[in-house]
Amino acid sequence: MFTLHPILEKDTVEVARLGLCRVLLMRDRTYPWLILVPERDGLRDLDDLNEADRDRVMSDVDRASKTLKRLFQPYKMNVAALGNVVEQLHIHVIARFQDDPAWPGPVWGVCPAVDYDDERRTALIGQLRDALDIMT
Repeated sequence: MFTLHPILEKDTVEVARLGLCRVLLMRDRTYPWLILVPERDGLRDLDDLNEADRDRVMSDVDRASKTLKRLFQPYKMNVAALGNVVEQLHIHVIARFQDDPAWPGPVWGVCPAVDYDDERRTALIGQLRDALDIMT
């Protein structure tokens, strides 16, 4: 049975479920930031996926990237699967802007995460769900 890592559970809010991945919104309004977690137990790295699941995950990453592009018109999309702190396989999909606080470096550790207020989070999750549905 699939279980989401406790750190991901704490740091994110569920948005949707795609072909294979659970789509999570990072609790940091500094960057439009989704995390995709393949719903398979025991995965640590992308190469742990079988070929069919890897194709499904990449399709989900593509869909999430296009959704963030459509909603936010970023300068660049960052996609990364690091897993040094949370070893459960998860893929970060982050919309980046030339005026964001971390530009042009990575987002990690630049400034403390600032959560969305409840109203803004609810509205954004609705927008993301609608946009993800359009991408179907």
